[in-house]
Amino acid sequence: MLEREIDKIVSWLQERVKAAKSRGLVAGISGGVDSAVVAALIKQACPETSLGLILPISSDPQDLADARMVIEKLNLTTIELDFTSEHQSMTAKSWVKLSEHYPASELNKHIADANLRARLRMCALYTTANALNYLVVGTDNKAEYFIGYFTKYGDGGCDLLPLLDFTKAEVYAMARILGIPERIIAKKPSAGLWPGQTDEAEIGTTYAMVDAYLNGQPIPDLDREIIERMHERSKHKRALPPAYHRS
Repeated sequence: MLEREIDKIVSWLQERVKAAKSRGLVAGISGGVDSAVVAALIKQACPETSLGLILPISSDPQDLADARMVIEKLNLTTIELDFTSEHQSMTAKSWVKLSEHYPASELNKHIADANLRARLRMCALYTTANALNYLVVGTDNKAEYFIGYFTKYGDGGCDLLPLLDFTKAEVYAMARILGIPERIIAKKPSAGLWPGQTDEAEIGTTYAMVDAYLNGQPIPDLDREIIERMHERSKHKRALPPAYHRS
């Protein structure tokens, strides 16, 4: 079943490249299962014009090693760009100027810091894509998209979302079909936004619970409340910005 879906996704990617009069596809490779699956898909869709970007920003060395392992396994052309110094420079300048005029809580600064990492990576992907006339391929799956677990104008900024109709469990199944290394499949999901960060600890529930909710299966009330609250609060991420219209 999923084997057929993989073939259809690859054909869909090829069609989108052709329709956009583009030359190829680029995706960020983090060392996680979602980006590994996307890397495999773009390699199949555009064998000669697919590109992976590894974009460390004070990243966990193991994540870097995992990203490189995926690239080697897939034989995907890759560029590695470290934006740690740019990230640190931007946050330092911002905090200094803010402190002169406005108080900023440490929690909000922490969130801003994490989101800036995602947005810097998006900028790198689009800079590369524009230079090569490629399309940017995102890695969000159905569970992440539903609860809004992505950065607005960060990892949510892309041209194509091949995994958007697939649950996290289905992404894991695809990874096994595509031959992604077991170490990538077994590791705890993490956006790599700060040391020790894991998706499920930050979300407050598990991807299995989100998948079950999306599949219409009963789940504990606490998990359902978390999922529905996150979905409601993140509506703005899935919509165009509100615009004033003259009457």
